[in-house]
Amino acid sequence: MMTRLLLIAALLAGTSFQFARDFPPGVGLIAWKGAGVALLAIWAAAEVRAGKGYLLVAALAFGALGDVLLETSGTVAGAVAFLIGHIFAISLYLATPRGRFGRSIAAAMGAGCGISAAGFALTHDAGVGLYAFGLGAMAGAALASRFARTTVGLGATLFVISDLLIFAKGSALAGSSLPGLLIWPTYFAAQALIAIGVARGLRAGAGRPISLG
Repeated sequence: MMTRLLLIAALLAGTSFQFARDFPPGVGLIAWKGAGVALLAIWAAAEVRAGKGYLLVAALAFGALGDVLLETSGTVAGAVAFLIGHIFAISLYLATPRGRFGRSIAAAMGAGCGISAAGFALTHDAGVGLYAFGLGAMAGAALASRFARTTVGLGATLFVISDLLIFAKGSALAGSSLPGLLIWPTYFAAQALIAIGVARGLRAGAGRPISLG
């Protein structure tokens, strides 16, 4: 019951933040922004206590930290936190390959290179290209893992879309209202789908070889 309440609180906090974008800045707004994914991390810690669950918790925790650092310490600090979270997620996905391990590595590297090129093309920023490589590798590894593509794979894809919208809002989509409307919903949906899908998969595979989708 308690874990269900944690999940409901996480979903409410995360989805409601979209309607707080025009509120006056302050500590409360920063805490609100970080609360959704932070509560997902706490829920995951309570839901998956064994095996590779700590990798999911770490990925979510660094995501929540990134949400806060973007507001308090700037883009670079936030991006570093998110990149560390992606590394934890990649480790989790590569540990549960759908087929041969080499194919999962190839999928992660291929997606990493593709998203890195897109990020650099949109921003002409080498730092963005580096971050985007980790983002793409995370998505490629997720899609090549045995976690369900309808949850984890979709979540990883939405994460890429959200960040590409961020990269594009200063160039290809400058002046467009789309980034403001879509960045947070796609991002939080990504984190929620990943958290729920991975937790469900790890529970299904507890104590035996994982076969998740």
